[in-house]
Parts: sequence; C-alpha cells; structure tokens
Amino acid sequence: MKRVLESLNLNIVEMVDENATLDGGDVLFTGREFFVGLSRRTNQRGAEILADTFKDYAVSTVPVHDSLHLKSFCSMAGPNLIAIGSSEAAQKALKTMQQMSDHRYDKLTVPDDAAANCIYLNIPSKGHVLLHRAPEEYPESAKVFEKLKDHMLIPIAATELEKVDGSLTCCSVLINKASEL
Repeated sequence: MKRVLESLNLNIVEMVDENATLDGGDVLFTGREFFVGLSRRTNQRGAEILADTFKDYAVSTVPVHDSLHLKSFCSMAGPNLIAIGSSEAAQKALKTMQQMSDHRYDKLTVPDDAAANCIYLNIPSKGHVLLHRAPEEYPESAKVFEKLKDHMLIPIAATELEKVDGSLTCCSVLINKASEL
C-alpha cells in the first residue's frame, strides 16, 4: 500500500512510536474534524499522533465498547450527515461526539449498526453518491437510506466481508486527487 501511495506522490506520515496504535476503522473524518475511537485496535497515543499530524483539525476521542471499532456503527453519509446505528453503544458514542464538537451534524439513524458503515462520495459528474449495505442483508436499514432522495444510492453486498470483521470502509482508500490519466 505504501508503494502505491508513494507512486501517487502523496505525503506519507509513518507512526514510529511502538506504543501507538491507530486503526483506520477508528478514524472518522467529517470534513471539519476527526473523531477517533479508542478501541482494542486504537489507543490514546495513536490519536495524539493523528492530532499532531493534522494540526488544522480538531481531534476528539470516543470510547468504543462492544464493537470492533468506531466505524462498526457510524460513518459519514453526506457532507454534514452522520449515519449511526441504533444500538445503545452507537447512540452513546454519538452523544459523546455531539458533546465534543462545536458543529452540529445531521444524523441518519439506521436499525442495524453494521449498515451504518457506508461510503459517501461527492463525484462532480454524479453529485452525492452513497455506497451502502444491500437490502437483502439489512432490509430495514436499506429503507432508511432510500429516503435520501438527493443521493445516488449504490447497494453493496458485503456478507462475506462481514464474516471476517470487514466492512465497506475497511476495503476502501479514498483519495482526493485529480486524475492524470
């Protein structure tokens, strides 16, 4: 992965502190700030290094209990829209995020925590695009996504990924860079 990112001439920051852990699944960037889940895979030192790296953005930590990581139950579903699961743990984390932020985000609550892990893209020729879990996997959550009339919705089946603790955001690296092809 590092070689690919280097070939795109992207700035790469490596964590050299052996005591720091930071899992991408615990990092939620809203476009305004970072929320970092403190979980079995991410610790306070990892969050501190992220804050040192992105000094222009606020970085707030959110305790994660009963889930693998923060994005197991939330992600960005639009420029100001957080998709959040309905579980007690998800709602508690959302409350913590709301208390830590100066900004007020809209929320889209879905019945299934795993379905809250979606991928939002703003594609110039397409507008708001949302990749979300397929209706055959999470039918009630898919109905909630269908209410987003200003989004192009793309359902993705990820049952096999879920069996190994994978989700949509785990399998994605989004890069905002003009194409040079």
